[in-house]
This record gives sequence, structure tokens and C-alpha cells, in this order.
Amino acid sequence: MSLMTIRLELGRTRELPEGDPRHGYEFIAPLDRQGHLDAAGWRAEKDRCLVRSFRPGEEPRTGKLRHVGQGWRFDYVPNDPDDDEPLFKLDRHVIAPSLYLTVKEEDGEQRPFKIVSVQPVRVAA
Repeated sequence: MSLMTIRLELGRTRELPEGDPRHGYEFIAPLDRQGHLDAAGWRAEKDRCLVRSFRPGEEPRTGKLRHVGQGWRFDYVPNDPDDDEPLFKLDRHVIAPSLYLTVKEEDGEQRPFKIVSVQPVRVAA
């Protein structure tokens, strides 16, 4: 298990056929050797599994990656499920550059996000 920083950028949509690198997420998550999220690793490191969402014209939001049942979600306000953004079938996806994930965003829309980077978490010196 390795903690990784994963960057997602909005993929192609009807409104934005080229996608938008200014709309996305950066999050820290434990990955196994096959590139799947590691639930046991998450339990051991959940306080370090943070997310930052960013969109044009908005202040970035910060929260945590949460594992709920078989699902994964971004949670910005503890104990308030209305702000959560679920990731579609993330328990089954490989997380690797050039692949896509689907996030159900706060407005209720599911959008595709391209995985643009997966890097080891840097350890502070």
C-alpha cells in the first residue's frame, strides 16, 4: 500500500467538448499494487486522505476521502451527507493516468474526470 496524490481534471462533456483542467480534484488515497483503492490502507491513514476540489470562479474546497460501505466519496462537511460527492464504482476502478472516473458532484450531476497524475505523497523534510 502506498499513499498517492491523484489529480483529476474535468473530461469531455456536452458543454465542454475539450474538458476543463481548471475544474477538478486533487486527493490523497492509498493504492495497492494493482492501482485499486486500498480500504485497509485507508482505515490506517484516513486522517491523511484529504481532497481539494477546484472550479473556475470558485474558492477551492477541502475535505476528506471517505469509505462508506463499498462506496467512496468526497466529504467536505463532517456529519452532513448533503455535501458529499460520491465516486461512481471507485471500489472497482484502477486508478492510473489517462483513465477516467465519474464523480456525482454537489449539483447532482455525474461528470467524467480524467486521471492526469498519480504521484507518491511527498514526505515533509
